[in-house]
Amino acid sequence: MPTPVRVRFAPSPTGPLHIGGVRTALYNYLFAKQHNGTFIVRIEDTDQTRYVPGAEDYIHEALAWAGLTVDEGVHAGGNYGPYRQSERKDLYLKYAEELVAKGKAYYAFDTPEELEQWRKQRKEAGDHTPQYGMHTRMALKNSLTLSKEEVKARLAAGEPYVIRAQFEPGHTYAFHDSIREEVRFASEELDDKVLFKADGMPTYHLANVVDDHLMAISHVIRGEEWLSSTPLHVFLYEAFGWEPPTFAHLPLILKPEGKGKLSKRDGDRMGFPVFPLEWKDPQTGEVAMGYREEGYIPEAFINMLAFLGWNPGTEQELFSLSGLIEAFSLERVGKGGARFDPDKAKWFNEQYLRTTADDVLAGQLAQQIDTNLSTSQLSTICGLMKERVSFVQDIATSGKYFFEAPTAYDAKMVKKKWKEHSPTIVKELRERFAATDFTAEALEATFKAYIEEKEIGFGAGMLPLRLVITGVGGGPSLFAIMEVIGKEEALRRIDIGVDAITQL
Repeated sequence: MPTPVRVRFAPSPTGPLHIGGVRTALYNYLFAKQHNGTFIVRIEDTDQTRYVPGAEDYIHEALAWAGLTVDEGVHAGGNYGPYRQSERKDLYLKYAEELVAKGKAYYAFDTPEELEQWRKQRKEAGDHTPQYGMHTRMALKNSLTLSKEEVKARLAAGEPYVIRAQFEPGHTYAFHDSIREEVRFASEELDDKVLFKADGMPTYHLANVVDDHLMAISHVIRGEEWLSSTPLHVFLYEAFGWEPPTFAHLPLILKPEGKGKLSKRDGDRMGFPVFPLEWKDPQTGEVAMGYREEGYIPEAFINMLAFLGWNPGTEQELFSLSGLIEAFSLERVGKGGARFDPDKAKWFNEQYLRTTADDVLAGQLAQQIDTNLSTSQLSTICGLMKERVSFVQDIATSGKYFFEAPTAYDAKMVKKKWKEHSPTIVKELRERFAATDFTAEALEATFKAYIEEKEIGFGAGMLPLRLVITGVGGGPSLFAIMEVIGKEEALRRIDIGVDAITQL
């Protein structure tokens, strides 16, 4: 019987969740759902010095907005909890001491000041990247260099210590990565990482391996920044005698220019979000943009993220979440970094906007503007405008003329299209519209009858009329606009517009 698929997304509450983190969560979610597995969210808050208030709530809210339902976690519950590492801290010392007893780890009593002095001396001696490891550990203060009696005495006295991994020479740590295939590291390349800290908390390395084992995690799908740490994790699995999970390390999301990891600075510089939700820094008060607040549809956001590193092997680009679940595979995730394209992100939102029901968009628009227009009118406006905008809120700006009369008129269009005979044409059309049923169909029929009777071109009548009604030279059907704003307002705009433009 195959091992049940259990995956975890394990963010640290050290600030807002980057879209790279959301993508990691998404790929874990898709993989789990495709294999009828379990998607777990575990909060890794072992580094209390970097904990940021509000960050954990932000993580949960972001995943909920993106539609990634959690099967097990802090709020979802489950049989493998607690799902917050700080609530599991009593577990880890036992495992760290087990490693010491097996000769796979050791106590180190060097103070931070002593280590700083040691590193300084090593650098002065020509070692520019000094490591605490198999080549240097015997010159330092640890249970490998101190007598057993002294080690016991230091521990009994409550002297601060850390527990470090003990790599030995001549060993190769190899593992198969679902994306990168065979990966190998020689033990000589590795340093003796701290597994258990002086503050009584485990480091990420120990806690994540212990928790993944205890939570029966079958696949670890995470960012490539953890690739270099995986030999240590494989070492720990071997040391404990546990079966390691299957690993998959995802490519970085790169800057739009293609070089370097995408950062908040790039978003600030180019005017796009790098976080799913708006984030207010609790210390500085600085506010960072969020995809939700910028008007992105969650499904479009998820579709866009899915393509940052994965492709379906076809020309299809638009996928529902269920479609992504069916199509996704780790084998089609690339090794190289995925360049973020803010224009493509907008394109995805535009595609979803156009397929969203007009009444749904109307409800969203109503929350963003102050208007006396009815829900039916707003729905009509959304239907007329959604092919022309990138975001719901753009409807209120690009279609400003639906909500208020123009106070200015496009000077370029006036110069180009407002002719000597334009005032007469618009005034005569006004007279006919005043006697017309104010529906788009009737208004269009009246307009066409007029230009045919007067034997004038379509543009000679339409462009001046559009200018006085909207103030601009383009947009959706003018007659549909006139129907929405109503007879009284349309005729009033014509009267004001003709005089105002003539005086320009």
